[in-house]
Amino acid sequence: MNWIRFAWKNVMRNRRRSLTAMLITAMGTAAILVGGGFALFTYESLEEMTARDTGHVVVAHERGFEGDEDTPMQHGLADAKALTAKFAALPGVRAVAPRIQFSGLISNGDKSTVFVGGGVDPELDFRLRGPQMTFLAGEAPAAGSSDIVIGNELARLMKAKVGGSLTLLATTTEGNLNAVDVQVRGIVSVGVPDIDKRLVLADIGAVQKLLLSDKVGSLSIYLKDTTQTEAIAARVKAEHAQLAVRTWSDLAIFYQAVRGLYNRIFGILGVIMIVIVAFAMSNTLGMAVVERTREIGTLRAIGTYPAEIVRNFVLEGGLIGAAGAALGMGFAGIATIALLFAGVQMPPPPGRSAGYPLLLSFSPPMYLAVTLVVIVLAAAAAWFVSRRAAAKPVTEALAHV
Repeated sequence: MNWIRFAWKNVMRNRRRSLTAMLITAMGTAAILVGGGFALFTYESLEEMTARDTGHVVVAHERGFEGDEDTPMQHGLADAKALTAKFAALPGVRAVAPRIQFSGLISNGDKSTVFVGGGVDPELDFRLRGPQMTFLAGEAPAAGSSDIVIGNELARLMKAKVGGSLTLLATTTEGNLNAVDVQVRGIVSVGVPDIDKRLVLADIGAVQKLLLSDKVGSLSIYLKDTTQTEAIAARVKAEHAQLAVRTWSDLAIFYQAVRGLYNRIFGILGVIMIVIVAFAMSNTLGMAVVERTREIGTLRAIGTYPAEIVRNFVLEGGLIGAAGAALGMGFAGIATIALLFAGVQMPPPPGRSAGYPLLLSFSPPMYLAVTLVVIVLAAAAAWFVSRRAAAKPVTEALAHV
């Protein structure tokens, strides 16, 4: 404790220089924490968005993810009800949603275009998607009805409104064409114009009638806790080796691409900030060592070991680093809280039509890791600049001007 008190007094001998070093360290720490908080918020948002869309764990026929069916539902699940009940009983499972993916033509009588549809359980599916899907008009169709929900861009192309009639044309499991007249119950947007231009959602029972099948394409398992994804996926694989099992991260191509990009961007930012902090600490402590060279010689002359002198400078560097890191954490914390109330919106990312709020995630492990890195870096810089001065001969140190 006496050594720490002595080191702090030495730090305060030149307050302006020490405070400048602390401020530089604080700004570097804050920059790293703000950048890391933004990256974590982006990862968490994309994780939630993907999990709401696909489910945390998706189960399909052993060839259900290959996408090479000769006819619709060739690789569908025939025992979907039994599997749904079994998966729903697993611990930590929030819901199990059966789904069918199909495509075809949609027509208003004068104009036709290609659609990409989904057969869903309306009462369950739209609740699970949450803010991932926004109703611009109308509402979700009732279970068992032939009503549909379409994307807002598709509604514009088809000149369709809530209550209007359209016709769906799709290929059945027998390879024939089948058509059904439907009524638009709702118009939605998922924030991606390319998807909104083709999106059709209908009750899964109505889709099965259209395709002449009683199978479902996949079962999406939603969990109460995302961290249990791998455990549940492993259990399902172990108990149903004949089925194909994928997690949300396996299907999240966009998430993986964004994570890889942000890791590189903020990794480079972190390295730059660390270099700046290292130079600031080296400069501050280097000047202190030069100014106190005769003092070092005096301490050596009265019997102080070089290691003790170096230890004191290392403590000084660590104290400056700790004070700067604490100040930087305060700046980052203030920015995190301020953005909660500022309502700042980021522009829409490429391929999307809606922006998202600019927020920062608070991660205690990240704050602790950055603080430790800064303190160790400052201490290492102090050791580097002080070891040579502490090893100087006593007479040379005393004669230094």
